[in-house]
Amino acid sequence: MPAGGHRDHGHDQHGHDHGGAGAAAKVTLKEAAWWRSLFVHDHGPDHGPDHGLAGHDHHAHHDHGEAPVDFGRAFAIGTLLNLGFVVAEIGFGVAANSLALIADGAHNLSDALGLLAAWFASWLGRLPPSGRRTYGYRRASIIAALLNATLLIGATAIIIFEACTRLLSPAPVEERVVILVAGIGIAVNVATALLFLRRRERDLNARGAYAHMVADAGISVGVVIAGLLIVWTKQFWIDPAVSLLIGVIILIGSWRLTRDTIDMALDAVPSHLDRAEIEAFLGGLPGVRSVHDLHVWAMSTTETALTAHLVREEAGSDDKFLAEAREGLRSSFAIAHVTLQIERGDAEHPCALACEEAKAGV
Repeated sequence: MPAGGHRDHGHDQHGHDHGGAGAAAKVTLKEAAWWRSLFVHDHGPDHGPDHGLAGHDHHAHHDHGEAPVDFGRAFAIGTLLNLGFVVAEIGFGVAANSLALIADGAHNLSDALGLLAAWFASWLGRLPPSGRRTYGYRRASIIAALLNATLLIGATAIIIFEACTRLLSPAPVEERVVILVAGIGIAVNVATALLFLRRRERDLNARGAYAHMVADAGISVGVVIAGLLIVWTKQFWIDPAVSLLIGVIILIGSWRLTRDTIDMALDAVPSHLDRAEIEAFLGGLPGVRSVHDLHVWAMSTTETALTAHLVREEAGSDDKFLAEAREGLRSSFAIAHVTLQIERGDAEHPCALACEEAKAGV
């Protein structure tokens, strides 16, 4: 099932138009959202009317979430602050011959790139959909995350190689410069974290950025401690050892990001969701006899979409049923972009997709 839309096979075609403004892309800023993205986020009340479409006794419903609060200013300040410090830290790292500072700079660069990607993807995501790009540019965040991960893996491999080389032959380090610059790094990371302190209660992406900046401050504390140990012991192997540790941390995070973004690009079910649980939830809704053609995928690093066919007995209000199903998916699984097609299970006109799934044993 392509993420670009939902098409029914073996039935009359159904179409519906939400309008460019009402269907404006909803992208919040993450993890970095952190690396992933991870995910679950709050949506405001629905906007626009429910859409019931009849044809061969079928009904379709398509729901969109409301645009979130804009955290662009916080991300803009955080990005510029971190980029400026990264340039200074790597420059001083080269001058002080400290691989630990350079590695910490690379780690801070990963944060800055993550924030920059989220900032840019958020801007793209707010562009209205077009006749060709019906979901707008929501997937820009996935492309940005994959590019970020690829660059980081390459840079980290170089750092790890250099750290191993220096462990075999330690070189003198300007330890006082290391302590001073890493100390400034603590202040920068704490200041950036404070930008998201209040927002983290309202937006998971801001919460992810806050948590990661706090963690980065902790890594900078480790670099300061390494500098102090070098001052006291004159053991210069400590510097490449710390840089090796930081490199491994970046590599683990980059690998996870790569894995998750590839899954998103391939329309895999998001890792925080269980498809079987969602199918059981839909199958347990009033009057539902069976569920087929269920697809769950990430529309962006912060949004999840779902489409499904529900075979339901002719009873009650379909509009009320769809509203309750939508709210249940939102509250239980944080899925707000929902398209459901109701079928009556007519033996003379069976759903071709249901027949295909039955043959495939899905």
